[in-house]
Amino acid sequence: MLRFYLGTSVAQRFGTRFYWGTLVVNLCACLIIGFTLEYLGRHAAFSPAWRFLIPIGFIGGFSTYSTFEWEVWSSFTGGALWIGILYIAVSLVVGLAAVGIGVSAARALP
Repeated sequence: MLRFYLGTSVAQRFGTRFYWGTLVVNLCACLIIGFTLEYLGRHAAFSPAWRFLIPIGFIGGFSTYSTFEWEVWSSFTGGALWIGILYIAVSLVVGLAAVGIGVSAARALP
């Protein structure tokens, strides 16, 4: 519900020619997942369950884009630069192909 509210509020204010609503939602989710996973990772006093509740439970329902960004960030900062680059490239190319296949499949139905 928060994604819908934020996305539509931003779209109403700035228009729909560019995907402002989705962009704001995804960037907010990236900010929240980065903060949450780093903070909870540094504070062992928190139950590991919190690392699942907020990033997967809340942010996962808010935007899966933030999970993608976190995984790329983790690859880059963990020394796996080429894995991160490959992940970006495959996600973009195969993701667009999957959208195209889905559109084609939907159009093929009566």
